[in-house]
Amino acid sequence: MATIAPLRANTFDRVVTDRGLGIAAGIMLAVVAVAVARGHTDWGRISWHVWAHLATMATALALTPVMLLRRKGSASHRTLGRVWAGAMVLTALFSLLIRDSNHGGFSVIHILSVWVLLQVPLLVWRARTHNVVGHRRGVRGIVFGALLIAGFFTFPFDRLLGHWLFG
Repeated sequence: MATIAPLRANTFDRVVTDRGLGIAAGIMLAVVAVAVARGHTDWGRISWHVWAHLATMATALALTPVMLLRRKGSASHRTLGRVWAGAMVLTALFSLLIRDSNHGGFSVIHILSVWVLLQVPLLVWRARTHNVVGHRRGVRGIVFGALLIAGFFTFPFDRLLGHWLFG
């Protein structure tokens, strides 16, 4: 069983805590759920890969507070971690199929998908090799960047969730 090593106190670690990230992920999930519910009249026009992306992203968002707020290193944490990692990889893969803007080409946001595809196996490797500090920092970074920041930017600029939520 892995031991929980304290993080060296850098600014990111002091400001971005597991508790804060867990709460933020729960809020983001709630906002996404409201947006999807409000957009029910458009559901039939949404492609399967957008739905798959939303479903896997929602799975990762739902598991994030559970993973961050509960005891680390337990069998359930490892099991849920595998599900979370799988959801993150699938979310990134499905996002590569979403090319509705930019004339069917890739956009800058797809760089994040590639980053997630590289980072998730690294997170798993760090956990399996008991690099707790590296694993924790990596998880915090991917939750902050790929789920929360990227998620926030799905609401402005007349993007789908923003259109559903505010339209």
